[in-house]
Amino acid sequence: MSDPRPVTARSRPVRPLDLQGDYPAWLLRAAVGIPSVSGEELPVAGFLAEQLTALGFDAHVDEVGNVHGVIGPSTAPTVMLLGHIDTVPGRVPVCQIGDLLYGRGAVDAKGAMVAMICAAARSSDVRVHVVGAVGEEVAGGRGALHVMATVPKPAAVVIGEPSGWDGICLGYKGRTGIGYEMQQPPLHTSSPEPTAVEWAVRFASEVQGYLRGLSPGADPIAFGVATGTLTWLRGDLARAEAFLTCRVPPGFDFAALERFAKSLPHSRIWVDERVPGVTRPRADPVVSQLRAAIASRGVRPTLKLKAGSSDMNTLDPWGVPMAAYGPGDAHLDHTIDEHIALSDLYRAIDVLALTLPRLARQLPAPATETVNRPTALAGPGPHDRTYSLEA
Repeated sequence: MSDPRPVTARSRPVRPLDLQGDYPAWLLRAAVGIPSVSGEELPVAGFLAEQLTALGFDAHVDEVGNVHGVIGPSTAPTVMLLGHIDTVPGRVPVCQIGDLLYGRGAVDAKGAMVAMICAAARSSDVRVHVVGAVGEEVAGGRGALHVMATVPKPAAVVIGEPSGWDGICLGYKGRTGIGYEMQQPPLHTSSPEPTAVEWAVRFASEVQGYLRGLSPGADPIAFGVATGTLTWLRGDLARAEAFLTCRVPPGFDFAALERFAKSLPHSRIWVDERVPGVTRPRADPVVSQLRAAIASRGVRPTLKLKAGSSDMNTLDPWGVPMAAYGPGDAHLDHTIDEHIALSDLYRAIDVLALTLPRLARQLPAPATETVNRPTALAGPGPHDRTYSLEA
């Protein structure tokens, strides 16, 4: 039923344990109704911790603001379902029109978060650790990084990101950001020498040319091609700054790019992060079981690669089976029209609920060690291009 009324954090579910009734839609409406721009996630984390507890999870909010919920037998392999609860800035009024729920974070990525919570609550033969991570939308990925440093390595991971309920994401490009500064004595505008801001423009063009030259003749939007985008530029005759965001494929040589950048005229060069790209094979157990669950609903699953980065990049050093999955159209990420079909939310819950026990039967005994060696931090998360593969 259409309901354009706003949702507040003080709302309460009518039937909190009716996981196949109106509760999932209510939970998503309520979560989207709590603003959670990166750095301000605590209110929604606390709300989700309350809901996880009511659903039977052992729940808490950790030192950096991640919300955790664990459910299922301790003797079973642990499957981690990790999504992010932060959003980019920008107000999108929360309302429901027919089957569509509008609001900032509905797609990226509270829809996936709610799907994971509800699917885990329906599972009984598998131990599930649900994590709502902070800071995915900004450089640093501190939420996922903290999980890697403090939580025992699970047997498998599903990353909660919009892939479409009938799609699975096998990989993400990596990312690095390069900053540039030029300072010089002011010049008269009649001088033939480049001004500071002209040096900055040349720098951006040279770096973009370097990246294109790594794959001569290739389609510039292909997943295996590195690209650079000038995201901001400011300056005048004497001083200028610029910043490029570079999306790079797996195996990219970050050090070579930085050497090239530093070979160009500059006063200062800085790099914000190095996020390696990541891909998983079709035979990965998580991918295989998600494919089977989608196919069981009479739909051919779509396998995707994305040009953005996600917490999948950060958690890849764990080396466990992993893929990204969640309802929603990633092309609506960060837009003023962000919305999700609630029918797709319910389909995604069913897919995950079917996947979890089947996946658990393929996994080894529970891990007990803590991994404390992450070096790749997930960067800003706009998934600006998706590459579809044959299923």
